[in-house]
Formats: sequence, C-alpha cells, structure tokens
Amino acid sequence: MRKILSTLAMLFVGTLAVLGAAQPGLGGETAAHRVAIHVDENDPQRMNMALNNAYNINKYYQAKGETVAIEIVAYGPGLHMLREDTSPVKPRVEQMSLELENLSFAACGNTHEKMSQKEGKPVPLMSEATKVPSGVVRLMELQEQGWSYVRP
Repeated sequence: MRKILSTLAMLFVGTLAVLGAAQPGLGGETAAHRVAIHVDENDPQRMNMALNNAYNINKYYQAKGETVAIEIVAYGPGLHMLREDTSPVKPRVEQMSLELENLSFAACGNTHEKMSQKEGKPVPLMSEATKVPSGVVRLMELQEQGWSYVRP
C-alpha cells in the first residue's frame, strides 16, 4: 500500500510540473529554447521591436521544428504596452496572443501599484497580461532558470 501511495504521489507531482510548464508565464520548462524580452520604455517603436523579436524568434524555431517559449516582461514606463487604456500596440498584442500559444506577457506588479496610486484608481491591464510581483525580479528569475535575455 505504501508503494502504491508513493507512486501515486510521484505521478501527481509530475503531472503538476507538466501542467505548470505548459502554461504561459509559468516557466516553459518543456520548450527547447526560452527567451525573455524586456520592455521598460513607453515607446511604441521599442514595443513593436519587442513584438517583432518575438514573432521572428518564433518563426525561426518553428521552421526548424523546435519549440520556444517567449515571455515579454514590461515594467516602469514600458507597462503602458500592457495597459488596456493606453497601449499603443494593443491590437498587435491581442493578435499575437491568439496566434502564438508559446508567447506570454508579464506585467510588473510594483509598477502597476505605483501607476494606480498616482492615478487614484486601478490601472486596467490587458487580459493577455499576467501580473507578476516585480518585472525586474521576473527577468532575474527567468535568467536564473536558463532563459535567454533580449532587450530590444
């Protein structure tokens, strides 16, 4: 009985790990390649360059038959990229989110809180964005997990 319970426990933990890895923004451990793209400027040209990088990286590895996980991390003034009300690239983020299941967007919780305080109301984020406690820490953690880093 102990052996059965132990086996079931290992299967359960393994299943959780696989499910977590398959979800955008939760690690991408199953992908052969992983890249974090950094956006910290409220500059449509820089935001579009980040989206171009994501598209081109995906296209390159797709042509090779290899998998890639891509996460765009926005903080500071770059958070405007993922704001529902001020994003200059909103249609493109929405479209790419639908087309690329391996693409995720992380929004800095620290920046979100500061912007909300400054504006006196909650700042709306796009539904494609996942709020993380800190954008800088998210980039650090991804690099510590072996992700490549790109700052367009």
